[in-house]
Amino acid sequence: MDASLFTWILLSCLLFLPSCTEAKQADLLRSLMRSNRPSSARLDGFLHLLNGSEPLPPIYVAPQNGLKELDKIDALPGQPKGVNFDQYAGYVMVEPQHGRTLFYYFVESPRDPAKKPLLLWLNGGPGCSSLGYGAMQELGPFRVKSDGKTLYRNKHAWNNVANVIFLESPAGVGFSYTNPSSDNENRGDKRTAEDTYTFLVNWLERFPEYKTRDFFVTGESYAGHYVPQLASLILLNNKKPNKPIINLRGIAIGNAYIDSNVTVMGMYEFLWMHAMYSDKTYRLIRRKCKISDMYSSECEDATDLADMEIGSIDRYNVYVPLCTKKSHKPTSVTSSNVEFDPCADNYIYAYLNLPEVQKSLHAIPSQWTYCSHDGWRDSPDTMLPMIKQLAASGMRMWLYSGDIDSVVSVTSTKYSLRMLGLPIKSPWRPWEANGEVAGYVVAYEGLTFVTVRGAGHEVPSYQPERSLIMISAFLKGELPPPA
Repeated sequence: MDASLFTWILLSCLLFLPSCTEAKQADLLRSLMRSNRPSSARLDGFLHLLNGSEPLPPIYVAPQNGLKELDKIDALPGQPKGVNFDQYAGYVMVEPQHGRTLFYYFVESPRDPAKKPLLLWLNGGPGCSSLGYGAMQELGPFRVKSDGKTLYRNKHAWNNVANVIFLESPAGVGFSYTNPSSDNENRGDKRTAEDTYTFLVNWLERFPEYKTRDFFVTGESYAGHYVPQLASLILLNNKKPNKPIINLRGIAIGNAYIDSNVTVMGMYEFLWMHAMYSDKTYRLIRRKCKISDMYSSECEDATDLADMEIGSIDRYNVYVPLCTKKSHKPTSVTSSNVEFDPCADNYIYAYLNLPEVQKSLHAIPSQWTYCSHDGWRDSPDTMLPMIKQLAASGMRMWLYSGDIDSVVSVTSTKYSLRMLGLPIKSPWRPWEANGEVAGYVVAYEGLTFVTVRGAGHEVPSYQPERSLIMISAFLKGELPPPA
């Protein structure tokens, strides 16, 4: 490695310490699962709202005239030559009393954007950035090079097939904010869904050409809560008089956190089946833990023992190396797409904290971080009743799983599918990319489940081409291509 490059990497970890040590999506999710969980009655309350037994909250709509033009990005610092699509970024206020304001980054498709659908991407956490993860590390049009200053094209970006909004939600995440900051203490699922819906209504006023466009909501991880709740709220408002119509056609969620107990049991089943802790400890977990309650003290003692045996691995993807001096490789200047870099978090953190980058994004100068660690007031134990309700709505719904993620594993999702008890419409089969098996798919009544072979928690990071083939099929209403 070039000496000056190594010095820069070392200094970036010293000067921007949170980029090297702050919790990731999976870390925050595991912390939430281990905390005292709120009562599932909160989901009942959400379902009462959706069933019409409670009044819908009022929608704040502000004038948007001229704001689209102000949000247009001339060029991102360090972007490669030949960028052939429009980019926008800016703020949308969703609640004036506390000044809750959400930041978005929007990229249009380089080919026939007027004919492409509109897609919203939400990262999880809860409380992690869709700009730092989704846009810069997963499905966005650019990746950040190892110098932390320049970008290269992601040739498998999802804006090849859709116009994509990346939303930093809830307020307090990334460049999104609220005044006073103590308002962050009241964050939770219900308010996040309401604020995201209000964002969409206002954003569509700012970009009126998208009002009638086919609209899809996608995300990963804790978006297993965000996406179904937002979709349900959209469908409900669409039925009400004098409410704006959002042309929601479907939702897709990757490695979706939808049931707390199932997620934990599936995690330890997956890790044991991949030979990452002892048979003795696995037998102890089977004796002390029940899938209906994975949070007893005896169960947590057993899973703690497994954690010690597992050691230091990246639980997002159990086979990738950790970010170390040896694992870092300078990004090729000429490469249009490279293999996953475990140190990418550091490059993105450095890039998004450059003053010239924040200026180009029209962001208020601030210390950008991946995730907000403020508390979370309501997080239902399970989303399965809402998933089942959406499956019966006729809306397109996909769950997809990178099959080497342990945090919200394919095992966990299969447990959840079994609990839903949906009839099978199209039986399990492999699907193909470039002449080899790219994963597996099974279609149930109202829900399709897809695996992506060789992908971790952030599917588009690890398997960009396969993820693009998968999402293209989803948008078309087709199953992925057969092997």
